Amino acid sequence: MSEQIKICCITNRQLCTQDYFAQIRQIARSCPKALIVREKDLPEAAYEKLAEKVMQVCAPYPVRCILHTYTDAALRLGAEAVHLPLPLLLSLPEKKKSSFRVLGASVHSVEEAVLAQNAGATYLTAGHIFATDCKRGLPPKGSSFLREVCAATKLPVYALGGIRQENAAACIQAGAYGVCMMSACMQRTDWSSGFAEWKM
Repeated sequence: MSEQIKICCITNRQLCTQDYFAQIRQIARSCPKALIVREKDLPEAAYEKLAEKVMQVCAPYPVRCILHTYTDAALRLGAEAVHLPLPLLLSLPEKKKSSFRVLGASVHSVEEAVLAQNAGATYLTAGHIFATDCKRGLPPKGSSFLREVCAATKLPVYALGGIRQENAAACIQAGAYGVCMMSACMQRTDWSSGFAEWKM
């Protein structure tokens, strides 16, 4: 039997082609491994308000909701999971780190992966692996980079950047625990099959 690929969806209101919260609900119903609420343009107060509603939408479904960047907002909302750019993780006080069961970090090199692991991260996102409009003009790092990162850390690594159904399996074969998607989640319109077709 083919193995289901573990998927982490990442939000981006600016990419969403329909009602944002309706899209979040469709994603949550499809039960990805996690949903990272990444709305980098929002100041903390606005982000907290939006994240609270996203958490409410996701609550009825077995999907982990991971907040992004704003650790104080995450603590106020009672979130158990947060994802941080590496510099924020490295500067986060130990007391705050211990407040989260899940602590993700974005890495772009083997050295950063080791730093994140040593700083207490529980999982990593590594990218960008394939060409993506989100990093237009920057060459992708490719599956060899992903393989090196996965070999350098004991942590689960999610491949990020230009992930589509046709290249997701290559990421798992390179050692990734799962894959992260932004555009493929936020712009999808047909949710009849959920993520059932994303298999090895």
